[in-house]
Amino acid sequence: MTAAIALRGIVKHYRMGDEDVPALKGIDLDVPAGAFVAVRGPSGSGKSTLLNVCGLIDSFDAGSYLLAGEDVGGLDETARTLIRRQKIGFVFQSYNLVPVMSVRDNVEYPLLLGQMAPAERRARVDEILGQVGLAGLAGRRPDQLSGGQRQRVAIARALVKSPTLVIADEPTANLDTATAQQVVDLMKALGARHGATFLIATHDERMTEHCDEVRALTDGVLA
Repeated sequence: MTAAIALRGIVKHYRMGDEDVPALKGIDLDVPAGAFVAVRGPSGSGKSTLLNVCGLIDSFDAGSYLLAGEDVGGLDETARTLIRRQKIGFVFQSYNLVPVMSVRDNVEYPLLLGQMAPAERRARVDEILGQVGLAGLAGRRPDQLSGGQRQRVAIARALVKSPTLVIADEPTANLDTATAQQVVDLMKALGARHGATFLIATHDERMTEHCDEVRALTDGVLA
């Protein structure tokens, strides 16, 4: 089976004034298709940079990246954007929902970017809202929801386009224990149902204990 993510020798540097700061130092990482994999490490270890590279938000300076078998390392920003829209979903600690849009509109937004027909969009959104248990809250705005409900909207938005890969950055950090468990269970169940691979940055043991693999990242080096 083709790996969802195959990184080889990934190097990423940032410029801070006159200083060159190495963020990733020769990262090798294979994530099998359909897996639920976590990367953990202290603040400043490079977790967010690694997720941004895998999510095609950031480019990298050296190495190679195959996403579902496709070499995406040399693509320009336009090509990376198209792949993000088609194949990658994102779940964030702060939810990143549009506050003036309803639950339905937030979930539907990735499909609008993909120019899907209206009838198919409505059907997809209805289906995923039912799967995350929010069918009755489709008309509410994010500020009318609990933290757990907002994260369910974010998960629905990430999965509505049936992506190859979901990037999740500290998805349970702001949630109480019971809600965090519900979110983990939901991510795993929907990931399996939609055939999505999850790459998760987290400090949360409530998350890592349910992962297929946990890798440690320290000072840009992945163990």
